[in-house]
Amino acid sequence: MFWKGVHKTMEMVNITIDNRKIQVPKDYTILEAAKAANIYIPTLCFLKDINEIGACRMCVVEVKGARSLQAACVYPVSEGLEIYTQSPAVREARKVTLELILSNHEKKCLTCVRSKNCELQTLAEELNVKDIRFEGETYKLPLDDFSPSVVRDPNKCILCRRCVSMCKNVQQVSVIDTTERGFKTIISSAFNKSLNEVPCTMCGQCINVCPVGALREKDDTDKVWEALANPELHVIVQTAPAVRVALGEEFGMPIGSRVTGNMIAALKLLGFDRVFDTDTAADLTIMEEGTEVINRIKNGGKLPVITSCSPGWIKFCEHYYPEFLDNLSTCKSPHEMFGAILKSYYAEKEGIDPSKVFVVSIMPCTAKKFEAARPELAANGYPDVDVVLTTRELARMIKEAGIDFKNVYEEHFDDPMGDASGAGVIFGATGGVMEAALRTVAEILSGQPIDNVDYEQVRGVEGIKEASVKVGDLTLKAAVAHGLGNARKLLDRIKAGEAEYHFVEIMACPGGCVNGGGQPIQPSKVRSWTDLRTERAKAIYEEDKELPIRKSHENPRIKALYEEYLEQPGSHKAHKLLHTHYVKRENYPVE
Repeated sequence: MFWKGVHKTMEMVNITIDNRKIQVPKDYTILEAAKAANIYIPTLCFLKDINEIGACRMCVVEVKGARSLQAACVYPVSEGLEIYTQSPAVREARKVTLELILSNHEKKCLTCVRSKNCELQTLAEELNVKDIRFEGETYKLPLDDFSPSVVRDPNKCILCRRCVSMCKNVQQVSVIDTTERGFKTIISSAFNKSLNEVPCTMCGQCINVCPVGALREKDDTDKVWEALANPELHVIVQTAPAVRVALGEEFGMPIGSRVTGNMIAALKLLGFDRVFDTDTAADLTIMEEGTEVINRIKNGGKLPVITSCSPGWIKFCEHYYPEFLDNLSTCKSPHEMFGAILKSYYAEKEGIDPSKVFVVSIMPCTAKKFEAARPELAANGYPDVDVVLTTRELARMIKEAGIDFKNVYEEHFDDPMGDASGAGVIFGATGGVMEAALRTVAEILSGQPIDNVDYEQVRGVEGIKEASVKVGDLTLKAAVAHGLGNARKLLDRIKAGEAEYHFVEIMACPGGCVNGGGQPIQPSKVRSWTDLRTERAKAIYEEDKELPIRKSHENPRIKALYEEYLEQPGSHKAHKLLHTHYVKRENYPVE
């Protein structure tokens, strides 16, 4: 029998589940033991390593000798334990609990964004709930839709507290928590302020763990449909690298499926005038950011240089660590750089009025919606990016258009901005920006080609990773953190003088963009036992390996862009178009 993450020498205990004798590690819970034995126990509030509180009572089981039913997700196994998961008392208790939850839940399932991907809806089907015996009291609470990124609907909340655990314990931002008591308990921000009025980073991780439709991204698909129908606009779409390894999940494909060709074909069928790859702009970002790192190292500039590709991280820094604002790279994120280039270089090359160029970014990220609205990101007098859609929103557009996603004819990104290097592709995984930068910076600083470009030290899902790369006479010290809780730990170490680096990569989302707040939502029964970060990242690294060019500075499109337009990395023109600045933000809501 296989136990996830268990070493063979771990001490084991013998237990019985539903009259089946099994052996499991002594530190398992009943839920983990049942999972190992392929015995299904329903859950609702449970999310492995994030929310293990036994609050919803959907996972109750009968334990021989116990006076009452026990929550399997928190009850530890012990030698000789006897458990029953389907006794009449267990089945009735689960059904009553579910009916009580449903009794005061807003029943707008047909129009809910989570319809057919709702864990509450799935449980009702699995437990054969055909009628609700109880009539609960319902409150009509106001919708919080003022944020450009995250919408909070308390009327759909089931008080599972997954979002609270994610925000408080994983991201360590803590802008939402339980308030009030008893039947009036709700999940809310301080003083019941909008998420737009508190130091929320807009990362969207709360959305990804919500089992129902109480949290969702701000839907901007109507803006895109309107633009596509406007004959005066030249509508361009660009897609981030993490989108191509997750979009297929929305159409029933395995986690980590690469669907680049299908995605491009679907976008063209939707009517976009040009379909470009944000990876190309990632290569551009490396040229600018790499130059910035080299200049600061050589000229005694502010170190460490900290990456600026993750808008959730940038907003977190502005709120909580403003003393590091001067350490941030001044580079815009890749999709914002691309927007600026499309409304200048591309518009001139194609003879199009920049005011008629409408740029849509398909991103794995909800924070990029907030980013696109920043007034600092309008290099040509217009927003660099007009609309940001998440991976989920793109899937909804494809479904609305009736496109057979799995069977469309695969197509390629459009010229003249279609080619990207492997370095651009790996931006989607934690450590990817660092590795892409090292491929270029190490080669430029050493003055000679480097054949081995796989910097394994910065790969993987360890919370904080460190690397030392010998480049000529310099030992380049780098660090990578993903998830804002890990960002806190790393920044606090730097502040305390406990660590020194030349270059630091921080991504707001655990695992990086592949696990962004706008990616397809997987239920707890999948998310708790499958590492989405690793499975999606595998596909990204596979694509990197297959590409003929794996270094940003060798991309011929980028070379041509500098020769024809930007002159050189770090030039005055490049700074005007591709760089920005940041602002210190209020850390607490104002009453």
